[in-house]
Amino acid sequence: MANVIGSPERYVQGREVLKDLCKHVQSMGNAPFILVSQSGKGRVEAPISEGAKELGTKLVYEIFGGESSRNEINRLQKAYEASGCDVVVGIGGGKIHDTAKALAYYAKAPVVIVPTIAGTDAPCSALSVLYTDDGVFEDYLFLPRNPNMVLVDTEIISKAPARLLVAGMGDALATYFEARACQQSDSGNFIGGKYTVTSMALAKLCYDTLIADGVKALTAVEAGVCTKALENIIEANTYLSGIGFESCGIAAAHAIHNGLTAIEETHDCYHGEKVAFGTLTQLVLENAPKEELEEVLHFCMDVGLPTTLKGLGIHEINKEELMQVAEIACGPNDTMGNMPFTVTPQMLYDAILATDALGKRYQAKTSSPA
Repeated sequence: MANVIGSPERYVQGREVLKDLCKHVQSMGNAPFILVSQSGKGRVEAPISEGAKELGTKLVYEIFGGESSRNEINRLQKAYEASGCDVVVGIGGGKIHDTAKALAYYAKAPVVIVPTIAGTDAPCSALSVLYTDDGVFEDYLFLPRNPNMVLVDTEIISKAPARLLVAGMGDALATYFEARACQQSDSGNFIGGKYTVTSMALAKLCYDTLIADGVKALTAVEAGVCTKALENIIEANTYLSGIGFESCGIAAAHAIHNGLTAIEETHDCYHGEKVAFGTLTQLVLENAPKEELEEVLHFCMDVGLPTTLKGLGIHEINKEELMQVAEIACGPNDTMGNMPFTVTPQMLYDAILATDALGKRYQAKTSSPA
């Protein structure tokens, strides 16, 4: 199996680059079909229209139904075909990105991804995560190519809720540890090959950037400003994590996330918040060195990522529900098999409870008087 790295054809990041969207789209098509939420449309319509007016670009907006499901993709395909558009643009968060990429694949159209939050690593990947209409993980849709372009307006992201940036850091946090697990097990990546030296370096740089700039970036967003630290974290959450996970592979952390979606109480948590808890659980499964585990725990606590089941909205532990989480995560169609050792549902159940206890222990230590 060859070593393969995948990436979008072009990555554009900077302040107020959204007003140049139509100029960038010109190389792909003349009429963008813009998938966006109702609230998102209100935030992005003015700068996009400014650029469209100068170039005479036809714009068609379609409001996202809320879930990256097969039914929503089918609905959008009909709307796209009726619109006369020739390029798909997905503007918003991870589920809009995944839906836009799937829509473009089925419609045989180019796609531009425009994140308005740095909340997931979905923008750069050739992958769509599909859920049921009720928000339960269903499947991965592997796509033949990465997005044609990812365009990131850091001014818009700096005004997004701080929790969304933190969720993005939670998603990015898994990148290096899952890449390392796939390297140890010699597992394949998402693009039909094995990790490269470059992709492993990007995954490690992603983690190092989080540790160096995560708290500083969160402080900037809380102040509503865009600093160099925030620029770095946006790139880590979006590009480094996107290329790192796709070109190296994922393992326990994301499988645990998928299992957690079966518990209704976790549905108020963002993807990256559940992935962060999954990362801690993966480290417990691996019996990671104390220093490494403590660094990740302290990072999560510093930026406000969940370290306990209560932090995920699970206030009463139900053994049957947690065992269901473990069984789903260890299912044959998920990525637990990329771990360098066999993980059984019982092992994972025990690790989830151990992680919860560890999180409580460190929370108690940091809250106790010096």
